[in-house]
Amino acid sequence: MQAANRLQQALRTERGLSFGAWQMLPGANHARFMARTGYDWILVDTEHGNIADWQMHEAVAAIAAEGVSPIVRIAANEGWMVKRALDTGAHGVVVPLLYTADDARRLVESAKFPPVGRRGFGSPFAMGNTGKVSATEYLQTANDSLLTIVQIETKEALENVEEIAKVPGIDVLFIGPWDLGNNIGRPVLGEFHEDLSAAIDRIYKAAVDNGKRVGIYCAGGAAAKKYADQGFHMISVVADVVALPTFLSNALETASS
Repeated sequence: MQAANRLQQALRTERGLSFGAWQMLPGANHARFMARTGYDWILVDTEHGNIADWQMHEAVAAIAAEGVSPIVRIAANEGWMVKRALDTGAHGVVVPLLYTADDARRLVESAKFPPVGRRGFGSPFAMGNTGKVSATEYLQTANDSLLTIVQIETKEALENVEEIAKVPGIDVLFIGPWDLGNNIGRPVLGEFHEDLSAAIDRIYKAAVDNGKRVGIYCAGGAAAKKYADQGFHMISVVADVVALPTFLSNALETASS
């Protein structure tokens, strides 16, 4: 089952580098096309994306069928949301709006089967998207094979980031620069303010000092390369809602020039 989790395999290499893309528009075909473009993982965004529960199920299956890791961002740190995402067969969850280490521990409880956590077992869908394993094998290996990823995007999470990074069962600290900038009073209006850059550096250090990987959301390839060169691990390169209008407008500009 671990071998099927392409993102986890990438994160476990010495360099630990992986590139992903962000899906905010619904549709299994849309998810499938994105998964065929060479990324290690596609994130299905149910927080800010236009993606309902049943559309999440179909997107996860379409992505996994292409040998790419489907990762689901849920809308809040709620146990039932974690369960719904993992029960689709997602290879991991990204969870926004954490504030404290206790929030991180509560998330781990929701994401892990007993005795580590309290996740309930019963989904008939999860096994087919995580390496086509049996129900027994899924139950025995899911705790070690699925990724639990916390977003560090609030002022409180930044203040508590060293303690959050120490929580067993958390695999990746993922930075949302735009919300983080807003929440520390340094909104992104162009180049990142030096205080925001310092906050990103602090999160990176907290993660690596505690044996965790660190990820970041980027708005394009140039920023993604910058953070890859700096040693970041789970890097979101572009979102569909950015890529599609950018490509369309650039193509029209070229055609009409």
